[in-house]
Amino acid sequence: MRRNFHQIAYEALEVCNALEPETLAACVARTGLTPGARALEIGAGNGTVSVILARDFGLRVEAVELDWGMTTLAQARIAAAGVADRVILHRLRSEVLLADMDGLDLITAIGVTDPVGEGVRAPRAMLEGLRPHLRDGGFLIWGDLFWAAEPPEPLRQLMEMTNLHDTHDGWQAAARAAGYEVVSAEVSSEATWNRYLATMDGAARAWLDANPEAPEHKIVRASADRVKAMFDFGRPYVGFGLYLFRKIT
Repeated sequence: MRRNFHQIAYEALEVCNALEPETLAACVARTGLTPGARALEIGAGNGTVSVILARDFGLRVEAVELDWGMTTLAQARIAAAGVADRVILHRLRSEVLLADMDGLDLITAIGVTDPVGEGVRAPRAMLEGLRPHLRDGGFLIWGDLFWAAEPPEPLRQLMEMTNLHDTHDGWQAAARAAGYEVVSAEVSSEATWNRYLATMDGAARAWLDANPEAPEHKIVRASADRVKAMFDFGRPYVGFGLYLFRKIT
């Protein structure tokens, strides 16, 4: 079974972003949702977010993840946490699952690409695309990079090959324009960022040292080097925000 950088890195992380589990749990608690509420996690990653929703809050969760390696890892964590009866994990594109879902109490989309369909990557458009799937008064937990300072254009082009980003205030303005109330907006600390980056890089380097003959060795090394170089240079320009938005009518 061939590995890639993100599978190796995310296996070592608790949450697949510069985000502490405690921060996420506090954000979920602000919703006031009770056990049995319906939640959708877009981009399940290593499964930790779904586990928190189901184990700590008793939510009924459907989760979607496209990467086969991540799906395997997420399913294992869900089973190990004893919440397989409350979490259904799908391996498909998120817009396919969204097509049949509405009236949700909560959607989480943290560090995701194309959450509502390929090519829909502008902040307001992504948030607008998720809104119809929530009940009135339902919640969206959105987590993403933001521009902490105006980046050099090559850095912007590199980091926006997936999603377009905004400033911390810009994400909140996009949410209001898309029909949400901003309930909370938090910025990850330097300590959280440092731990996140060091954990990913350390896991990749350890795997490379332990698997020098693996056929994917060069690809994993190239990805690890690229991610490290991007953040070594780009770290002053980016932050990570966790936002709680509530759908208003």
